[in-house]
Amino acid sequence: MRTRTIGPSPFGLRRAAQAIAAGEVIAYPTEAVYGLGCDPLDARAVRRILAIKRRPEHKGLILIAADLDALWPFILPLAPARMADIEASWPGPNTWLLPARPDTPTWLTGAHETIAVRIPDHPIARALCAAWASDGGGALVSTSANIAARPPARTALEVRHRLPKGPDLILNARCGGNPRPSLIRDARTGRVLRP
Repeated sequence: MRTRTIGPSPFGLRRAAQAIAAGEVIAYPTEAVYGLGCDPLDARAVRRILAIKRRPEHKGLILIAADLDALWPFILPLAPARMADIEASWPGPNTWLLPARPDTPTWLTGAHETIAVRIPDHPIARALCAAWASDGGGALVSTSANIAARPPARTALEVRHRLPKGPDLILNARCGGNPRPSLIRDARTGRVLRP
């Protein structure tokens, strides 16, 4: 199937949500770079993202969502004060490693007991999450649109050039302008794992 490109209009967001529901891989703008996403519970779609990126499954993936409710099926809560600090950092380019629920698929957690989660600040990424949730979904896989260890795409055109084997659909809009991808921290300790 040829990669389709659509704009982030309400119609475009509905089309993207329908593509996710159909098991397709999509690319969309985030605060710093384009991300690749799919239904996190669709093992075939997740493994297709890993193949597109040439990323090993043991590394795990990030999930994004429009709100915390969409992340609860994948995470275990920490102490209320700790959760309040995490929630205060959202929406924004702040990814937290939280304990994963025991039934969270290993294609998401990789070799870890945690899962990386974020509520993005980018309006298109958040609107996409909301459209996916209203279509019966919830959280969305979010991993940079690049082949592992190569620079991530920052435009729709770069997605096409750098990832010739996918995705199925690109939401064409500007990234947020942040110079670096999201900060990643361990939610239990606050330790920064990716500055």
